[in-house]
Amino acid sequence: MKKIIFLQLFLLIFSGSIFSQKIEVPTISLTNIDFEIKITDYSDSLLSVPVRIISSDNKYVNQIFLSKNENSFSGKLKIPESGRYFVELNNKRFEATINVLPGIISIIPPIVAILFALIFRQVLFSLLLGIFVGTFFLYDYNPIIAFMRMVDVYIINSLIDKSHIQIIVFTLMFGGVIGLISKSGGTTGIANLLIPLAKNRKSGLLATWLSGIIIFFDDYANTLVVGNLMRPLTDKLKISREKLAFLVDATSAPVASIFLISSWIGYEVGLIQDGFKAIGSEINAYNVFLDTIIFRFYPIAMLLFIPITIMMKRDFGPMLKAERKAVLNGVESKHLKSKSNDILKSTELFGNEDKAKWYNGVIPILIIVFGTIAGLIFTGIKSLEVQGINSYSIRDIISYSDSYAALLWSSAAACVVAGVMIVSQKIMNLGEIMDAWFLGIRSMFLAVVMLTLAWAIGTITQDMKTADYIISVISDSIAPHWLPVLVFIVCAATSFSTGTSWGTMAIMMPLVIPLAFHVSSINNFSEADSYLIMVGSISSVLAGCVFGDHCSPISDTTILSSMASGCDHVAHVNTQLPYAVFVAVFCMLLGDIPTAFGFPPLLSIALIVLTLVVGVRLIGKKVEN
Repeated sequence: MKKIIFLQLFLLIFSGSIFSQKIEVPTISLTNIDFEIKITDYSDSLLSVPVRIISSDNKYVNQIFLSKNENSFSGKLKIPESGRYFVELNNKRFEATINVLPGIISIIPPIVAILFALIFRQVLFSLLLGIFVGTFFLYDYNPIIAFMRMVDVYIINSLIDKSHIQIIVFTLMFGGVIGLISKSGGTTGIANLLIPLAKNRKSGLLATWLSGIIIFFDDYANTLVVGNLMRPLTDKLKISREKLAFLVDATSAPVASIFLISSWIGYEVGLIQDGFKAIGSEINAYNVFLDTIIFRFYPIAMLLFIPITIMMKRDFGPMLKAERKAVLNGVESKHLKSKSNDILKSTELFGNEDKAKWYNGVIPILIIVFGTIAGLIFTGIKSLEVQGINSYSIRDIISYSDSYAALLWSSAAACVVAGVMIVSQKIMNLGEIMDAWFLGIRSMFLAVVMLTLAWAIGTITQDMKTADYIISVISDSIAPHWLPVLVFIVCAATSFSTGTSWGTMAIMMPLVIPLAFHVSSINNFSEADSYLIMVGSISSVLAGCVFGDHCSPISDTTILSSMASGCDHVAHVNTQLPYAVFVAVFCMLLGDIPTAFGFPPLLSIALIVLTLVVGVRLIGKKVEN
């Protein structure tokens, strides 16, 4: 009896030791797309091990030999047909299953999001629908389970990530700062500084342009303040409402998107970080964000195009006609009869213009700017010391810094400083300060919701291997050097059609970063060249989305620019679009394409500016004869 028990124990232990291996396989794979199988805790004496792929109906599908790699065995294979599959080793089946989906299915969620955004002009609904479609495919085509997983897995997981929460809190805190400085009259005070400079048409246009650049921290605040503040002055100087609306629109999103501190930064950095997580990279997203700025040719060129036309006193196309009519007859009746209202005076976010002081707007913004810089230096040096690195450059400090902590500290400090300044000057009482702060936070709520859904659909595309499928389809037909300009075109067309830059970023960024990474890898690019293509592609997403947001007739900033400038909306779109396309074409030809081949971006910007000057000189005509 004892011998039998001993034998049973021996067999149990022996069989357990034989099959104590651990296997790593993807839960989701796509047809005809390579995926990796990895087995650990197996005999070190072998150089390879055979594994069998068995379908759910117990049919043999394929066999692969996994090669030894240090302490594990791994190998790649592809399965041609969809379905559920198991892995067998030594006739023992692992519990893990591989759900193989048709490759075409992986691109349906983002396509649904894009198409419904185009059709219904509702980005939040479109993102939600894209997420639902993804969970529908991932969870065995069960609509009820798909709806439940959409809420309790994908949306919730987007919110429990620490870096995501940091970005959300910074975005809300920055909104609070905007609420405080706007309600206290600080934003108006900044713009008031430039009014005395406007004495003729040229100086009036330059003052409007400078106002748009100075109010860089938020595109909505920029549009509302500059449009309403400068309109009486530009009317007096016989500057057309179309030209005013163009200046207001061209210095809203283009400015906010490229400045180091703005309401856009948390959103952009968050999308970049999530994209790099999808390819397994821990690179500092804020550092990448900084690197993309010099490659964002469209917003940079547009900001420089404005003073070119002002200094040369030339316009072309519909804008030329509008300007000449304004010089001869003043403001056209179609603008006076439009439904445009004085938003600056009616919106609850602004107030206390009679107490407007420029330093109430400047000081809180400077607190954010220099507070963020100080935070980056502090966290970067601390991180370098922990790593044991004693010799480092500014670039190293930024690379090792905690940008989210720096942004959080500076935005929180700016809220406190702004509140203390307002109380000390008796502009508002404590209750009104809290109300203004909450109004600012509320103004950023849509951005937070959109960002959350962007993270969720990004996870969906990651789980469904969307980038892998796109790469398998186009990797052989597209050269990496052409990727930045193609990304710009796609993002520009999408954001123009949907009217939203942020929604387009949310859809495109999770696809573009893995695409750039894998296309560069397939073509055996060096690390430096791969990073160049990556930065160029990311900057093309951000710049292309700004183009669409800037000139789309259904964009919120385009509509606000028309309203705040008292300009007929159709007239604003018709006069602005030729300028936007004119600048965008040169940015692609002289910026996106050559820099992808290694041409210095600063020289590209210089060439773009030179070409714009020549172009305006050749096709533009003097407004005043």
